[in-house]
Amino acid sequence: MARISANLGFLWRDMDLPDAIQAAATAGFDAVECHWPYAWPAAEIRTVLQETGLPMVCLNASKGRESDDFGLTAVPGREQEFREAIEEALAYADAIGCPMVQAVAGRATGQAAHETAVENLVWACGQAARYDIQIVIEPKNHRDVPGYFLTRVGQAAELRDLVGASNLGLLFDCYHVQINEGDLIRRFERHQDFVSHIQIAAVPSRSAPDEGEIAYDRLIAQFLDAGYSGHFGAEYVPAGDTASTLAWLPGFRSIGDAGT
Repeated sequence: MARISANLGFLWRDMDLPDAIQAAATAGFDAVECHWPYAWPAAEIRTVLQETGLPMVCLNASKGRESDDFGLTAVPGREQEFREAIEEALAYADAIGCPMVQAVAGRATGQAAHETAVENLVWACGQAARYDIQIVIEPKNHRDVPGYFLTRVGQAAELRDLVGASNLGLLFDCYHVQINEGDLIRRFERHQDFVSHIQIAAVPSRSAPDEGEIAYDRLIAQFLDAGYSGHFGAEYVPAGDTASTLAWLPGFRSIGDAGT
């Protein structure tokens, strides 16, 4: 069975986070993930997760204090703010039992950005190891996030090699990878040992994953056949009320079952 996680940064975003977790449980998701949960006390979120039986599989470190920030990992001169964001995220993740924290790269280019990213990730992975938490990095497409530092899977793998930390993983977002690079199956296979989490959405619309140019029913089956055992995060923009866009969910969850 494919395990599907609801990304609450996109789904039920009109609800408070505790209510969105409850909605995801009612809809039949296997887990949840979110972007920035810090407006809610960790104890409250942990209680809701325990009540619903849903794990929180990933959350993001703060993207920065400025209105145009989209992460800090590769932004020179803001290393202290990056460290504060990572410390906040790790403490929160530890309190709710979340195993992954995304270090969002930010808008930056050039050698200084590259060196900053490596140094920051070395530090972040060292801190995360104290909690037995994994730091993940995610290439994003140049269309949705112009100027973003991390845009290619191979670039992420190069960072992993330079950082040299076993708890640095790849968040393989099929939507972003398809737009920037394509060749999803071969790209996944090439970097499978680095992939910690997979996210899905339609391309090019970023709506529910049962439309668009990616045949997720076959793609997910191939990921599972290749040995991927994590969750598939539904990180899409609902075309209307979230509940009305979930007709795809039962069929996707059954992928990999005997006879399917």
